Amino acid sequence: MIGYHTPNHPLVAAFRSQSLNRPRRLTPRIIKMAPKLSDYFSAGELLASKGDLERPISGLAMDSRRVMPGNLFFALPGRRTDGNSFIDEAIMRGAVAIVAEKIPSGTAARVTYLKVADARRALASVTQRYFNFPDQSLELIGVTGTNGKTTVTNLIKHLLSTSTQRVGLIGTVHYDLGARIVPSYRTTPESLELYGMLAQMRDAGCRQAAMEVSSHGIDQYRVLGMQFGVAVFTNLTRDHLDYHRTMEAYFEVKSRLFNGGTGRAPQVAAINVDDPYGRQLAAALPGHVKVVTFGESPGALVRAENLRLNFKNTQFRLVWPGGVLEIESPFIGRYNVSNLLAAFAACHALGRDPAVIAARMKSFPGVPGRMERIEENQPYNVLVDYAHTDDALRNALGMLRAVTPRRLFVVFGCGGNRDRLKRPLMTAAVQEFADFAWATADNPRTEALSQIFADMKTGVKSLEKISFVDDRRRAISLALDAAREGDCLLIAGKGHETYQEFADTIIPFDDRQVVRELIGIKNIKPG
Repeated sequence: MIGYHTPNHPLVAAFRSQSLNRPRRLTPRIIKMAPKLSDYFSAGELLASKGDLERPISGLAMDSRRVMPGNLFFALPGRRTDGNSFIDEAIMRGAVAIVAEKIPSGTAARVTYLKVADARRALASVTQRYFNFPDQSLELIGVTGTNGKTTVTNLIKHLLSTSTQRVGLIGTVHYDLGARIVPSYRTTPESLELYGMLAQMRDAGCRQAAMEVSSHGIDQYRVLGMQFGVAVFTNLTRDHLDYHRTMEAYFEVKSRLFNGGTGRAPQVAAINVDDPYGRQLAAALPGHVKVVTFGESPGALVRAENLRLNFKNTQFRLVWPGGVLEIESPFIGRYNVSNLLAAFAACHALGRDPAVIAARMKSFPGVPGRMERIEENQPYNVLVDYAHTDDALRNALGMLRAVTPRRLFVVFGCGGNRDRLKRPLMTAAVQEFADFAWATADNPRTEALSQIFADMKTGVKSLEKISFVDDRRRAISLALDAAREGDCLLIAGKGHETYQEFADTIIPFDDRQVVRELIGIKNIKPG
């Protein structure tokens, strides 16, 4: 569980000290009080079983390296590895029961084996029961879409939090579990970790939680069975097509969060109808789901009018069926207006006072790595942003172009082992707005940077306006050298990330820290 839920250590210790071959009459009292396998599987979920279904367990595990004595181990199928290959290791580490889509030909007499139709679905269902349905103790807001998830969830958390009430958060930057904040390693974790984190929030006194819900998380049943009070749809643009293959398949997966495809439909769906996929989604939802539309479209229930956009803040008139308010936010950019509307729609759907929501919008400090301004007394503007799709780059650069008095520079890259077809689109988006760009490494992973660059170069229209530089730190340094008073430099793609991922290693690398270090070095006067 990577520390997200504390194991029952006395129970684990009891399993560790007990020989599983001893007669049941010698079972320690603490093990007799432990939950049993039969407590977590309903009728019809098991296709077959071998061994004792009344066997007590100490907890759940899906990673054989983290199995503790007495655990129930789930052998999950994967794109790269098959969990069935790790069953022997799990048993060696103390697993007393195995859930898999097939029972191994060679079985251990002291272990119970459970065959299910889908191990990931079983993991979600069992985990929800094991942690006693924590999602039903929280007002849970799920946010999905290609762009905006991190900003909207962080904004919702800010708007709902009070001096006496903490709000949980699960997302790309970090996980706020109520009593503590821990670094994020995945936008939407596996169901075992998710339900464990929600249980921690519940036990820490949280009554609401905002969660980023990725398409991978939906498709791999990580949010199966969760009861969302509100589900938010931000937009849909080209991304993750290395996984989903087509935009239609991508949209179908996203739609499951709203139409009951994850096992439960939300009570309220807040949908961006400025986006064509949002309009399609809103029109197709079942009648029992309350739909709250938002956007600049005249027909949106929650909409923005009379926008005033500048480099320091954004102002607009917020209109909803119950009234009108003037909004001022430190957010910049038209796409952030959509994010503000999404957060307002979600909080209003939960019954929060619109006037209080509007007032709190003004004090939102922003999200790390999302249009984060770097101030080191330099005469030009530097911003670091997570934009890593052509649509996100076009939105960010279009906004900056409109408010930049002189030149607009960009440092960007494309991730390795990801959708290759979006690379020329990203290059074209950058060239559409930037006066000059430095294309460089993002997270190459196991793919050769030369191949990534080759794909990016097919989108080049003005060769004199772009330079390809292998080393990201060098590219940032060159961009800073070129910047003058009144210019703006956007460093895109990695945002809040504090590392760079290569084939055989991960190295520390934070765009924000690198910029600060380089500006400091360049400001040192000789002699």
